[in-house]
Amino acid sequence: MQDQFPKRPFHTHGGAPVPHHKNTWQHESHVMPPPQRVVLAMQQHIGAPCKPAVKKGDRVYVGTVVGDSEAYVSAPIHASVSGTVAEVSQIMLTAGQMVDAVVIESDGLMEPDPAIQPPPEIKDKKALASAARSAGLVGLGGAGFPAHVKLNVPDGKSIDTLIINVAECEPYVTADHREALENGKNVLDGIYKVKEILDVHRVLIAVEDNKPDVIQKLKEIADNPQMDPKDEVRVLPLKSRYPQGAEKVLVQACTGRKVPAGGLPADVGCLVMNIASVSFLASYLRTGMPLTKKRVTIDGSAVKEPQNVIVPIGTPIKDVMEFCGGYKAEPKKMLMGGPMMGIAITTDELPILKQNNAILAFDEKEAKLYETTACIRCGRCVAACPMNLMPTKLEKAAEKKDVEALLALDVMTCMECGCCAFSCPAGRRLVQSIRMGKAYVKKAGQR
Repeated sequence: MQDQFPKRPFHTHGGAPVPHHKNTWQHESHVMPPPQRVVLAMQQHIGAPCKPAVKKGDRVYVGTVVGDSEAYVSAPIHASVSGTVAEVSQIMLTAGQMVDAVVIESDGLMEPDPAIQPPPEIKDKKALASAARSAGLVGLGGAGFPAHVKLNVPDGKSIDTLIINVAECEPYVTADHREALENGKNVLDGIYKVKEILDVHRVLIAVEDNKPDVIQKLKEIADNPQMDPKDEVRVLPLKSRYPQGAEKVLVQACTGRKVPAGGLPADVGCLVMNIASVSFLASYLRTGMPLTKKRVTIDGSAVKEPQNVIVPIGTPIKDVMEFCGGYKAEPKKMLMGGPMMGIAITTDELPILKQNNAILAFDEKEAKLYETTACIRCGRCVAACPMNLMPTKLEKAAEKKDVEALLALDVMTCMECGCCAFSCPAGRRLVQSIRMGKAYVKKAGQR
């Protein structure tokens, strides 16, 4: 297996040289005190929403299950503060969907649920997947895919490579960077447990080369012969080019394998986990405390004191902003996530979700959009697309609501990374058009 570890990353197509703006990479994470109330949306993952498991007036503790679902692709929601359920209402999330939400008035004590105990010794894949589900773990890098589904490798599929995603290629976001520096030992503990249970003998910790401190820190731990006597865990520096952290791009960069259209990394023998996810899993297996808090990067030209903050899940964004000194200018645009793939939000009343890794707020100057001009057919968007799509043709097909053309152009393969729009000299709103195209395809399929 020694000769199967790549000495350098494999070539991937496209991408964009986005500016880094990693302003908070040296800022040690601060723990935010409990807010007065948290709002726990019952949809914090890809898949079926949870149903509230508590009612108004109920006493809850940190780690109490407040929402769950019988659906396989789902993950339970846990109370992130101790206190009393003030109400069970509905809120609108960023995509416009209305979901149930459990609102908890905090007592400020942060008492853990007395029923919580560390999980029993995990000895097989089924137990590992069950533990991930009980913990409410979802992809913490932004995807929000329930971790137990990923860890429950289907029969007939063999995983020979575990890839730990520390690329963090989005501008501004440094939450994973700080996870590596502050909890490196915990990260490796999680890696060794997943490696042991899934019987994987090649682990690649993928880090962009603009993070030399992370590379050094993780190498020091991973190269320890007492921790990894067979030297099956290696750090692989990647070229710093967006979207290096996208799952399919990452698989190709680390292994040279291409995930087929509509496929998953497991189809080519790979399992990809975000560094925060694998670190949390190690903590859960040790303490039994489910997912109740999240490290979030707070940054942007409208933020007074940019920093990384560990907050109870469900904390209103406005409370987090106040903890960071408030706004130094009126925010004209706010994003949940990074500037390339993040979602614009219209209010800071929204709560922090499990999969949030950043909240960015920009002043009027930085929020200003360029005027679009006519496509000059330069082909830069095609060259930049990591999925080898043709964004200009997709845009035209979406404008015409031509579902057949959208399908022929493989619109559903687009991962909405934004490389096409970033590279377009005409400022075309290509990603928005492609999203509309996807919506037309989905609507046609529902009829």
